[in-house]
Amino acid sequence: DHLRTSAFLVADGVLPSNEGRGYVLRRIMRRAMRHGHMLGAREPLMHKLVPALIAQMGKAYPELGRAKVAIEAAIEQEEARFQRTLGNGLSLLDKAVSELAPGAALPGEVAFRLSDTYGFPLDLTQDILRGRGLEVDVAGFETALDAQRETSRAGGFSSGDQATDDIWFSVRDGKGATKFTGYSGTADEGKLVAIATGGALTETLAAGPAELVFDTTPFYAESGGQAGDHGEIVFEGGARFVVRDVQKRAGDLHVHIGELVSGSVKTGAKAQMTVNAARRKAIMANHSATHLMHAALRKVLGQHVTQKGSLVEADRLRFDFSHGAPVSAAQLEAIEDEVNAQIRANIETGIKVTTPEKAIEAGALALFGEKYGDEVRVLSMGEPGDGERPYSVELCGGTHVSRSGDIAVFTILSESGVSAGIRRIEAATGAEALAYLKGRAQIAADVAESLKVPLKDLPRRVASLTEERRNLERELSEAKRKLAMGGGGGAPAGPEVINGVNLIARVAEGVGGKELRALVDEAKSKIGSGVVIFVGTDGGKAGVAVGVTKDLTEKFSAVELVKVAAAAIGGQGGGGRPDMAQAGGPDADKANDALEAVRAALKG
Repeated sequence: DHLRTSAFLVADGVLPSNEGRGYVLRRIMRRAMRHGHMLGAREPLMHKLVPALIAQMGKAYPELGRAKVAIEAAIEQEEARFQRTLGNGLSLLDKAVSELAPGAALPGEVAFRLSDTYGFPLDLTQDILRGRGLEVDVAGFETALDAQRETSRAGGFSSGDQATDDIWFSVRDGKGATKFTGYSGTADEGKLVAIATGGALTETLAAGPAELVFDTTPFYAESGGQAGDHGEIVFEGGARFVVRDVQKRAGDLHVHIGELVSGSVKTGAKAQMTVNAARRKAIMANHSATHLMHAALRKVLGQHVTQKGSLVEADRLRFDFSHGAPVSAAQLEAIEDEVNAQIRANIETGIKVTTPEKAIEAGALALFGEKYGDEVRVLSMGEPGDGERPYSVELCGGTHVSRSGDIAVFTILSESGVSAGIRRIEAATGAEALAYLKGRAQIAADVAESLKVPLKDLPRRVASLTEERRNLERELSEAKRKLAMGGGGGAPAGPEVINGVNLIARVAEGVGGKELRALVDEAKSKIGSGVVIFVGTDGGKAGVAVGVTKDLTEKFSAVELVKVAAAAIGGQGGGGRPDMAQAGGPDADKANDALEAVRAALKG
């Protein structure tokens, strides 16, 4: 049952986390994992049962099969995480239980520490203790949790922030919501209804930074990941206000943040409001591309993909989404091709205003946890598929291009991981995308010119040079090895003898730690019985490797000898086994001193 619930949640785009629905999933998973541990499972097991679940339920619920890889990855990652913390958490719990007085409950602060540090949800701790006839001090747990919340709240909000919120709510109550007219244009007239400077309302503004609210505005306020508009507001009388950002306050007030650069104004003044149209156009292209990319991700990676966050600015877009593994180069190329195909189709963007319920019933994607009003805008983009449904259908209150072709071109800049199960793609459109592609093309052309090959032959030439470099590195490594060993393939030249013990002690210039170990192994095999030390020098630093043949490990320890050598080159400690140990130090000039230190140790 726990596996089934977990699988369906992951297929719906939920991933384990420490908040919201992700935390519910984590609790379900970890309770099942804990019982698996009680039954003797010491390695991740739950994810291996996913194929059996799909075999039983896949026909009735085909989305399970489509999301199989994501389900297995999410469960396996959570199992690995829980395995790492389970042992430490159980040790803490066992210790706390052993210190309890007869009949006493587990202190709430211990249960909270198990939850906060080791990922043991309270109900899991209660399950474990129930089997031992014990209880948790739940009130104490809640007290510890409240204390943490208060600490977080104190660190995250200032009294000034709260005062500003109060101001905007008072404006909203007195003046009503801002009417946004920016869907149909980038200019409009508005009446100034509120001025705030320094966290307080004022009736007049002479100059300087301020926050202004109008009854009507074409300026989009940052929301849904889309950046707020920039632009200019010119008042009757000539006063000019430069808008550098627009934020939503008190729910639906558009607060214009910027600076009055000339003249003075007072509330009630009328103004001509003009958005920076070029910047808005670039933002619209990026926002529309985000919708097309979301649909492409679901098509290429699977229907489990859901949006986890976004940022839409004029020069780029960023999109976070649920997926349990890095997106391969081939998949990124397929996603890019999908989006550009929709751009070339140049399909008109469809916008419909309806209720959230009707939109979702019709198949529109909605963000889980997003608060929607009585009416929502449904954005349809791209070429209809076999079912005559547009490529992308989502609820969205942002501004968008009129036709997909207005995006011009789409290119992915990077793909990376944000957190467990969350990936991030950054991309660009239009002029920014073309500039990026031209830059890459110029780099390739410059490299081809420097290598004196046609551009089409560049990959082959780079591969050839890479192989040549590998061969040269192998030859150089072999030359260093032979030089360090004292010559060709025969026995190493003349081991010295100290107190009846054979010793090979050499400095190997330009040799790193891995090669040192190989040198010591080779010398040990040839010396028969004795001690070997190599000091490698590279870039002003030194590395030491000491080997002792098996017959002498009761008399000499490689670990102790390497510590002696490391001290001579300014290092400390060292580690390994009695027959092989390594260390390092910052002073390559003292390499020979390290050899002498080992000689002295053998002399006793």
